Amino acid sequence: MNLPEPISDAADKAKDLYTETADKAKDLYGTAADKAKSLYDEAAEKSKDLLGHVPDSVKDATDKTVGAYNKLTTTQKVVGGALLAAGLAYLVAPKKKGKAKRAKAALERLLLFVNDRIEGYKRAVAETKDAHLKSYYQKLVGQSQDFSKTLNDYLTKKGGERETGTTLKGKLYRKLMDAQALVTARDEKAILAANVYGEQWAIKAYKKALRRKALKGNLREAVEKQYAESKKTYKKLKELTAQTA
Repeated sequence: MNLPEPISDAADKAKDLYTETADKAKDLYGTAADKAKSLYDEAAEKSKDLLGHVPDSVKDATDKTVGAYNKLTTTQKVVGGALLAAGLAYLVAPKKKGKAKRAKAALERLLLFVNDRIEGYKRAVAETKDAHLKSYYQKLVGQSQDFSKTLNDYLTKKGGERETGTTLKGKLYRKLMDAQALVTARDEKAILAANVYGEQWAIKAYKKALRRKALKGNLREAVEKQYAESKKTYKKLKELTAQTA
């Protein structure tokens, strides 16, 4: 059966297109296969080298997977080998820079609250009329400044710059206290209440900082010590509030 000329031409073009596509697919498949084999060989070599530097427990765990690994397809082996190499590299050489960066960020955030603590007790010193409380607040200003200095020293060791700022929340709260002071005189109980509130902020900030695993060694001990002192201060302020008429 002879097809009309337009249909015959279309059929010939379709045939040519199919042949061309098949040839390209064959070339592409061959190239991809060669690249996959090269990638697999490279990943296998890296894995082999890295295994010589990891603990025996890791080696034992790897040996148990060999049987299942041999059953994988070439593509699965390529991906698995690359992931294994990356995983072992992480075990052998943890990203210390990443930990230092996280520790620095945690310190910067905590220092904002510690600096709020300084400003809060400075305000209490200026507002109180009670000589005993003034002396206590002055002591807390000094304590907070020591806290800030210690944390800033660790921060600079981590590659950061000294943090002297305060939180936005703290700034707004102090502005509110200024506005209230213009309207009504703040008695000792109100001053104590503001300090209790501020110490609650500090305690929450210390808790959050201590959840960061990047804080280790002497730095963690220093933060834990400050956290303990902050909790003692909070308890003392609550007792003073209860005693004040």
